[in-house]
Amino acid sequence: MATHNLGDGLNTAHTSGAPRWEDGGAYESYVGRWSRRVAREFVGWLDAPAHAAWLDIGCGSGAVTHAILALADPTTVRGIDRSPDFVAYVRAHTADPRASFAVGDAQAIPEPDAIGDVVVSGLMLNFAPEPARVIAELARIIRPGGVVGVYVWDYAGGMQMMRYFWEAVAALNPMDAALDERNRFATVAPGDLTHLFIEAGLRDVEFRSIEISTIFHDFDDYWAPFLSGQGPAPGYVTALSEEQRAKLRESLRSRLPVATDSSISLIARAWAVKGRR
Repeated sequence: MATHNLGDGLNTAHTSGAPRWEDGGAYESYVGRWSRRVAREFVGWLDAPAHAAWLDIGCGSGAVTHAILALADPTTVRGIDRSPDFVAYVRAHTADPRASFAVGDAQAIPEPDAIGDVVVSGLMLNFAPEPARVIAELARIIRPGGVVGVYVWDYAGGMQMMRYFWEAVAALNPMDAALDERNRFATVAPGDLTHLFIEAGLRDVEFRSIEISTIFHDFDDYWAPFLSGQGPAPGYVTALSEEQRAKLRESLRSRLPVATDSSISLIARAWAVKGRR
């Protein structure tokens, strides 16, 4: 447990362990709407052949799965996620008969060796206790000549909706900077991703950044998803008292680049890597 007071002398207990990922709808309003745009860029970049068997590991609410179905002309897509709630959500929101879903751990994928032509994972690797073990599992289930691809948010600087949030938190209480994704997930950076692929025996490894604009209609459109409890930042917000939450909200409001029409335009950057077996 960590204790923080946001500078007001009112302490709140806050759990800094694994973030909660359960509600697919809440996730969509938080970052899912942006991850779907990145997923389309990512799937196109993989340049996989048509009629391939895909696996989407850590499929979440279905951003990558739906991009595959829409763009890649797959034979099958098998989505696997550790959260039963996310699996239920993506099943309910995917009518395409080519897709199927199962509950499973990315560090011990419940699939046989060499079963997929393309194996992907979007925005999940940061949360794995052992990222190298995940990449080794992706390499295990890919067929010879197949493509493995992964992408993660650039928490260090390119995910501005979170950067503004955590900068506001740190200004009010520097002790809580340790909860920032930039500090918690620093090991999953461009060089680290490439190294993990090479260590797993993958070849022809390539890396790129994927950058999109994230435009919020107004401050409420930006702030409301932080009240969902889904993920590290929303989990932090929901642990605050009403007084602390209001102080953070107003600090954020003063920092964000609000246009004359009340909109807020930010950048979201992801790091992507791919390789072949």
